[in-house]
Amino acid sequence: MRTVSAYFRPDWQRGLPDYHHPTAGYGDAAPAYSALTLRIWLAAIGFVLAVGAAILFAYNGFWWATVLLGLLAAGTLADLAWVVHRKRRGEPG
Repeated sequence: MRTVSAYFRPDWQRGLPDYHHPTAGYGDAAPAYSALTLRIWLAAIGFVLAVGAAILFAYNGFWWATVLLGLLAAGTLADLAWVVHRKRRGEPG
């Protein structure tokens, strides 16, 4: 069996090695994939909205809301970076 560091792009296209769906062939649905493209869009929209709202709150003097939305923007940016990394690595979705 290969180690985790030995995975490469064709493995993700075929599915993970050594995976066996126990009820395959009995009318069960295929295993679901992560919706990476949807997560990219949602994280990007969330980042834009959080930054825009933080700018508006900063302009109006609500510093607590500015800090809160800045933290939210940082979180969505981290999620966006991680999902783009997974997508570029070749994971389906």
